[in-house]
Amino acid sequence: MLLLIKNYDVSIDFYDEMFAEKESPHTHYQALYDNISLLDKKIVESRYQLAQQNFIRQGITFTVYNNSEGTERTMPFDPLPRIISKEDWNVVEKGLQQRVLALNAFLEDIYTEQEILKQGVVPRDLVVTSPHFYHQVHGIKVPKKNHIFIAGIDLIRDDEGNYLVLEDNIRNPSGLSYVFQNRFVMRKLFPDLFNDYSIESLENQLHEMHEALKYIAPNQKKQPTIVLLTPGVYNSAYYDHSFLAKEMGIELVESRDLIVNNQVVYMKTTKGLKQVDVIYRRIDDDFLDPLVFREDSLIGVAGLMDAYRAGNVSVANGVGNGVADDKATYAYVPDMIRFYLKEEPILQNVKTYQLSNKADYEYALANLDELVFKERNSSGGYNMLIGPQATEEEKVIFRKKIIKNPEAFIAQPTISLSQSPTFTDEGIKGRHIDLRAFVVLNETPHVVPGGLTRVALRKGSLVVNSSQGGGGKDTWVLE
Repeated sequence: MLLLIKNYDVSIDFYDEMFAEKESPHTHYQALYDNISLLDKKIVESRYQLAQQNFIRQGITFTVYNNSEGTERTMPFDPLPRIISKEDWNVVEKGLQQRVLALNAFLEDIYTEQEILKQGVVPRDLVVTSPHFYHQVHGIKVPKKNHIFIAGIDLIRDDEGNYLVLEDNIRNPSGLSYVFQNRFVMRKLFPDLFNDYSIESLENQLHEMHEALKYIAPNQKKQPTIVLLTPGVYNSAYYDHSFLAKEMGIELVESRDLIVNNQVVYMKTTKGLKQVDVIYRRIDDDFLDPLVFREDSLIGVAGLMDAYRAGNVSVANGVGNGVADDKATYAYVPDMIRFYLKEEPILQNVKTYQLSNKADYEYALANLDELVFKERNSSGGYNMLIGPQATEEEKVIFRKKIIKNPEAFIAQPTISLSQSPTFTDEGIKGRHIDLRAFVVLNETPHVVPGGLTRVALRKGSLVVNSSQGGGGKDTWVLE
């Protein structure tokens, strides 16, 4: 039984990644279309199951909290890759580099001179009242002024195919390990699909990351000791932590493995204490140092902030980065680009309504049925309302939340995310996708080719997050 790709529904309501129109693929998808038209459904199903088993054997899982069916899950893998043309990627790459440079300049500025606040480009109240603006970090001399070691920028495409930035993640962006695993599984189980394409390699990307960590070592130390600090095996992204540490050749440590003496961080080893120069931390700010932030933290390192302030250790990503990826701050990133870089934004934002603004608040409440509402400081697809898909009960509950604390929310138009052919129980069907692109900041920003394409596997769903039932695709960038 052949896969019924010819019965694939090309909608006029949103952009289709593969098809320009029904049975007429975009040029760069033609070879893939020809190949999958010949694939047998049973073969694809068996290889799909092998992919899921491979993920389980390797421990490639994530944790879903508050789930009655169990917490450990594999990331559902879709065997039909997303392909990005060289021309499109060139624009995306330049836009991402520009954006991360501006965000990094913003962080350096607000924790030092605050020129962008003094000139009123970004409202002072928006920044200083953010729960992720940490006065404890003010004035710290960050090595190379590099606050963003790695950024995860979420992109979508509108109904005309234009790439838009949906969200910036510059605290602890997760998911990079899946980029590599998706490629590994694709090459192992569907090697024939690569025959007609020349795609950008992922081979040297982890070396680029390691070099970026070395770059920010204090005192330009030639052979710094670098560690990845994880909360432990019960964290939802632990696989991500262990994979990256292993592949970069750095130690994976927990708080119990580190100690601070005289403002210097040491790692406990079988040969005694060893000074640590760079910490790639995957612990949220509030839990990083119990002497400065939450005193009940059991996963932080007491005294770490003293060592950080003294310049004896670098922490990546920088402490206090959350103020720059606050969903309300997001609306001002185009202004940051103009202010710091004297350039026009290459990638556009989604229109955003600040509910702390009276006019925006009144408009958003009046159009609650049509907009998407997000809590400023939530992530993972939680604490949001998609107006057109919400029940009346959900809308009533969310309206009360907004009225009680409007400053905690933003609203955006409901963007029809692009759709991509996806393997389902019913054959190949269109499912909505986004793209988490990863940018590593060394002397200059480096964009990992492709990134993680996330798929909303439920029919009609616009929520792609793995914690909300989403899956992943391999992402090919053509050379």
